[in-house]
Amino acid sequence: MPVKNYGVLKGKAVKTMLGSGEKPHFQVLIQDAQDIQYRIAINIKSQAHPSEVLYMVNEHFHSEDIIKLPDLDFGFTSIRNNCPDIGLDFIRGNLLDSSKMIPLPPDLDGIDNDLNEKIQYYVQQAIDQSATIYAFGDRWGPEENTPDRYFDFLPGNGIHDIHMNQGNLEPWKNDNGIWQDGGILIHFEQENRWIAIFLAFQSQSWCTDENGHAVKPVEQCNHKNVHLQ
Repeated sequence: MPVKNYGVLKGKAVKTMLGSGEKPHFQVLIQDAQDIQYRIAINIKSQAHPSEVLYMVNEHFHSEDIIKLPDLDFGFTSIRNNCPDIGLDFIRGNLLDSSKMIPLPPDLDGIDNDLNEKIQYYVQQAIDQSATIYAFGDRWGPEENTPDRYFDFLPGNGIHDIHMNQGNLEPWKNDNGIWQDGGILIHFEQENRWIAIFLAFQSQSWCTDENGHAVKPVEQCNHKNVHLQ
């Protein structure tokens, strides 16, 4: 089964919370044009080995796909049936040069050297400049009787799996699919500039079939072997 409720959330970032603990996620409070609140939960550590997450940011992102995004309504838009018009696919979509992805720890002493700091830097820019965030991933909620556990809004509601969602082995194989990768795009409207943040796990293979399943093990097909230009 691929990601169950894949789509894109469009909104404004309001607040952040750094990830910590055994399964850390960087949390962002998002609000849409109707003041409905969502939380996006961004993995900053893998539960598989190696645990450091692959990261890449493009501060001047250009893609044919993004011209459609500003026309979307604020809030969540479901993306069905392997849709290349809006959905993201790291392998098929020519979105990134995967060889430029680097592994980063979730938290590390020092300046600008871990995922918490990297993501905070760009999301804070979005908050300061009222930029629009597009978060691709799997939606949960609304949970009518359950307040959000981090930002305490009701109903609980949000997006997770904001990372590559193919090439997984067990126990995450059922999440595999094509044109359903997660990611963060930030549109600074005044400059008409886009920033893209892409994440993947080192345990995921970059050689996948039409169902998103690995056709070669990671050792034979890692991200440095894939060049999409």
